[in-house]
Order: sequence, then structure tokens, then C-alpha cells
Amino acid sequence: PRMEVKDSIKDAKQAGITPVMITGDHRNTAVAIAKELGIADSIDQSLTGAEIDELSDEEFSKKINDYRVFARVSPEHKVKIVKAYKSQGNIVSMTGDGVNDAPSLKYADIGVAMGITGTDVSKGASDMILTDDNFTTIVHAIEEGRNIYNNIKKSVIFLLSCNLGEVITVFASILFFWPVPLLPTQILWINLITDSLPAIALGIDPGDKDVMKKKPRNPKESFFAYGAGVRAVIGGVLIGILTLAAFYFGLTEYGYSLGSKNIPEEVLTYARTMSFVVLAGTQLFYSLSMRNSTKSILRIGLFSNMYLIGAIIVGFILQFGVISIPFLANAFSVHNLSLRDWGLVILFALVPLIVNEIIKMFMRGDKME
Repeated sequence: PRMEVKDSIKDAKQAGITPVMITGDHRNTAVAIAKELGIADSIDQSLTGAEIDELSDEEFSKKINDYRVFARVSPEHKVKIVKAYKSQGNIVSMTGDGVNDAPSLKYADIGVAMGITGTDVSKGASDMILTDDNFTTIVHAIEEGRNIYNNIKKSVIFLLSCNLGEVITVFASILFFWPVPLLPTQILWINLITDSLPAIALGIDPGDKDVMKKKPRNPKESFFAYGAGVRAVIGGVLIGILTLAAFYFGLTEYGYSLGSKNIPEEVLTYARTMSFVVLAGTQLFYSLSMRNSTKSILRIGLFSNMYLIGAIIVGFILQFGVISIPFLANAFSVHNLSLRDWGLVILFALVPLIVNEIIKMFMRGDKME
């Protein structure tokens, strides 16, 4: 066995993946190597092709999870093994390099052919080709795949939270006949800048170092499993309420309320500026807590994704520019804020981040983490 394979098999088993050896070699040889690699513990976990022939398909399927080594097998046996594992609800990946491996590569959920020693037939039948013929690469690919899926999930949940916040803000104002806190141009700006930049940065997040310590995801589970949907709703509701609260505070500074009639345009512009900044700020800060569903931002490292930090800084600079530069302020119907109000909107903007971090703390049940 190659030196690096033993550690990779250990990582695979820790990730809930069961490595199985299928070989044409003698049983004793196969079991000896399997023991050395940590695939099997005893010869009882092995089966030969001749013994497979003695079992019916039903019997073989029932016993399949008891075995880790299959020796002296033919191409037909390989297909039978793959079918038996699939019948028990397993997602099966099969590796091979020869013409005789093609049927089982084709039948597996993920057929993996060898790029160097593999035949053209095996490559054609497979879903993936290993360019370096190394088992370790498969384990690395699984880790990469898990992180890619998690990053897509982070981006989608983040965008759903942000857009739900915008919907709640506008819907509540229409429902209760309040002045609309956001203009169409302002919503467009939010969607283009403060939504998009952090979402892209989350999509290229370095990923969780402990992702291979978790069991495989059930392919039938919902995209919103493990509280992802609840987090999206909580985040969206908080963003919406805080945006409306900022609009309310902007009006009260001039002696008006949400139900007041004939509010001067200057007052509306100032209050809308406050809600505009809060909506942008909450989304930018909230993106930090979306990096991991259970670990705190301090534990995963505040600066471990510099793209996200850059996206947040650029977002705030652009937001400040829109309010401060006169021709942009006129285009977006906003007004520069007082120092006191800047402090208030930043405080409001931090609330969803803080709330989400507190929720994570209770989910872990470990306040020291």
C-alpha cells in the first residue's frame, strides 16, 4: 500500500465513508493489506467470488454491510457488489482501471477511473477520472465538494435573508399605510452592492476545517435542513424590523411618526436615508455570521476570509459615498446623517449579527466555544 493511503482511509472513515477493497488477489493477501490500511479488522470481514455465487441476491444484500474485503472476484461479482450496497441505501463510488471494471463503474453512483493506468473503456464508463491515480485525491475531492455545497448554501441563505428583510420593510409600510421607507433606486442599489459582494465572497469561503468530521449529507434532506430555513427567516425579520425602526427614528427626530400625514419631503428623505443605511449595514455585518451555522466568527477567524472583509469594507465605502457625494445623494434621494445618527444606524446594523451569534451559542450548548 502507498504511504499516504492509510491516513486518507482514516479521514474517509471519520467522514462517514466506508472504504471497501475489491480485488482479484488471494483472500489472505487482500485481508493482510486491508488490516494494514485499517479497512478490515479480521478475515471474517472478507468474502470470495465463489462464496458470493453461493448466496442469492437477497441474502447477499442483507449481509453486504458486514464485509470490507472481496477477493478473487470477476467483473460480474463487482456489479453484484455495487448493486447490493445500493440496495441498502448507500451512495456508492467505485474505482477501477481495466476493461473488466467498466460495468461496475457504470452502475455505481460515481464511477472513478484511473487517468494514468486506466483503459479508454474504463474512462468512458466513469463519471470522474483521477489524473494522478491516487486514492487520497478522492478524499480531497469529497472535502472540496462538501465545502462547495456549504458555500452555495451560505450564499443562498444570506440572499434569502436579505431579500426577505426588504420584502418585510416594504410590505409592512403598504399594509399599515405608512410612508414607504425605501425608494426603488435604493432597493436596486442594495441588491447590486450590499447583497451581491458578500454573497460572492461567501461563495469562495475557505470552508470548514472540520467538514470531514461530519457524516455524509442525506441526498433526500431539504436544502433548509438543520435550521437553515429558520435562520433565514429570523435574519430577514430582524433586518426588516430594524430598517423600519430606523425609518421611525428618522421621522421622530423631526416630530413626526409613521402614521403622520403631510410629512415634508426633506423629513422623508432624511428618514429614508437612515433606513437605507441600516438595511445596507445589517446585510453587510450579517454576512459575517453566515460563514458557519454553529461556530462563532471568532472561532473560525474574523479575517480568515479576506474577500468577505474586503466586500464589507467596499460596501460601507460605497454606501458612505452615495450619501456624502452630492450628485449621488440627489440621484438616490438621500441626505447626509448627523454623527449621532451614524452611531445609531451602526448600532442597529450590528443587531442581526449579534442575535445570530447568540443563537449559535445556544445551539452549541457551549458558551466557551
